[in-house]
Amino acid sequence: MRIVAFGDSLTAGYGVLSQEAFPDRLEAALVKKGLDVEIVNAGVSGDTVADGLARLDWALADGADGVIVELGANDMLRGHDPALIRESLDELMSRLGETGVPVLLAGMRAAPNLGADYATRFDPIFPDLANKHGALLYPFFLDGVASNAGLNQADGIHPNAAGVEIIVGRILPSVEALIERIKSKS
Repeated sequence: MRIVAFGDSLTAGYGVLSQEAFPDRLEAALVKKGLDVEIVNAGVSGDTVADGLARLDWALADGADGVIVELGANDMLRGHDPALIRESLDELMSRLGETGVPVLLAGMRAAPNLGADYATRFDPIFPDLANKHGALLYPFFLDGVASNAGLNQADGIHPNAAGVEIIVGRILPSVEALIERIKSKS
């Protein structure tokens, strides 16, 4: 089974060794549970949702049984208009829907320094679009890691190896649900 982890630096593994990156650690956790799964690292540091949309076909060129979408953090950190982020992510989810592969959408939350108005417009994007497109939702990719200095690199944004392990542990049940959806299609 081939699952493409499609995202930004949080997926790519910015600042950690490749074997410590989210896709590698997730694959190891799934294999430890006896699952024959390959997690493909299709993360590109710095990518916005629009950047991801532009490279979607390339990322899926070798095929995928399922996709984990983790995008939106860079848009948010750059203060992009949530309406435009929603529009791009909606298009990306529509294009994935056309492929027929099951999708797990990993959500993001607005940084507190952007203010309540921004958060009110940004935070609902992920649950709204997961619902609209029938995708599974993991509400917050950095759950348990964000704002914890001991689990992040010096930049305070990217998880260190210990932070990646927390992310993997918390998202694992959602990925197992994705695998069940994949199995039910075959």
